[in-house]
Amino acid sequence: MGKIGILGSGVVAQALANGFLKHGYEVKLGTSKPEKLNDWKSQAGANGTVSSFEQAASFGEIVVLAVKGTAALEAIEKAKTSSLSGKTVIDTTNPIADVPPENGVLKFFTDLNQSLLEKLQKAYPAINFVKAFSCVGSPFMVNPNFPGGKPTMFYCGNNQAAKDEVKIILDKFGWDTADMGQAESARAIEPLCILWCIPGLKYNKWTHAFKLLKMNV
Repeated sequence: MGKIGILGSGVVAQALANGFLKHGYEVKLGTSKPEKLNDWKSQAGANGTVSSFEQAASFGEIVVLAVKGTAALEAIEKAKTSSLSGKTVIDTTNPIADVPPENGVLKFFTDLNQSLLEKLQKAYPAINFVKAFSCVGSPFMVNPNFPGGKPTMFYCGNNQAAKDEVKIILDKFGWDTADMGQAESARAIEPLCILWCIPGLKYNKWTHAFKLLKMNV
């Protein structure tokens, strides 16, 4: 089916890794703390392996960036730009600041005039970043099942071929998709994380997703 390298070892990285394995991909999780993935590795089977960031980046035909937003640039550096040059990198990160939320509202270290995706794309222009999986919690990233039908995954990026690759994955993972355009659109997509988290942080309600309703015109 294909080879996926994932940079990260947290809940998002593991949820997406399991999703790719479920859909027949080979997965290599890159981490600086392999001991965190002992349980995952014991259940992943032969198609799931653990390695360094650089090895995961080299392995993946498509690579997923699944680390804290504050560590995103560092993770790409660890992976080595040469290993990622020309590849599609799915950016799942959000620029959440290391400060407490205020009345359930997360704080970002970016502003509305520049997204984390844009920072990554500017720092590493040879990599084809595509923002996706950033506006929903990890339990619903793969084949979400809601009474109202398929929820919508908003995605964006500068390279159309890379976005086409990501759409194939989103379709397999059971999403309605909405291509929002170029990298600047991440300025609108990333704050959806803030909105998604408010019911959880205020009322401990985390079982929801967004859907874009479209008229047939």
